[in-house]
Amino acid sequence: MLPTLRGSISHKVVDLVRVARPLDNCLTAGPVGYGDLMPITPDTKSWTWVLERACPDCGFDAADMEAHDVADAVREQASTWTRLLAQPRVRDRPKDDQWSALEYGCHVRDVFRLFDLRLGRMLDEYQPTFANWDQDVTAIEDRYDEQDPAIVAAELRDAAEQFAQHLSRVSGDQWSRVGIRSDGAVFTAGSFALYLIHDPVHHVHDVETGNATLAS
Repeated sequence: MLPTLRGSISHKVVDLVRVARPLDNCLTAGPVGYGDLMPITPDTKSWTWVLERACPDCGFDAADMEAHDVADAVREQASTWTRLLAQPRVRDRPKDDQWSALEYGCHVRDVFRLFDLRLGRMLDEYQPTFANWDQDVTAIEDRYDEQDPAIVAAELRDAAEQFAQHLSRVSGDQWSRVGIRSDGAVFTAGSFALYLIHDPVHHVHDVETGNATLAS
């Protein structure tokens, strides 16, 4: 069972986000002003500590899960995000400095896509190093606020299922395969999977607690 989790996490270290997006218009920066009109303070914290202790915001505790359970948890998250992205006020920000459900959904979709790429590299290469990804720049350039919630939900489900399928095939010594973040943090495939699942579940909390009137 996946515990009920709460909170907000930054993945500024997922590589090759441009490669992961299938749409050509994802490569084109949106009009200047989105970030100014709807400011989000970039999150520059390292969240690797969630592998060592429970998150005080969401209650996630990596000790409560096994890496091989993450694939099912990813699928569960895809269902949850489908529901959140179908809410009538999906574009509304609870406050100017917090993303809307739609923006969080775009982010979670991209995280699934990029972590799938990283997992593949960890299994195929010897200790690959991952380039930095700036999630806040991506949100502005790809106009997260203007994307179609139904399309985002479908893309999120597809990305989650692909990642879950690939993760479910990991076995034995493969769980010990290593990947290195751009800041030097070292992950095994197992710790990588546990680190990943904190993001989408944590953002569910951001949406559900940050915007209590989402469905009204």
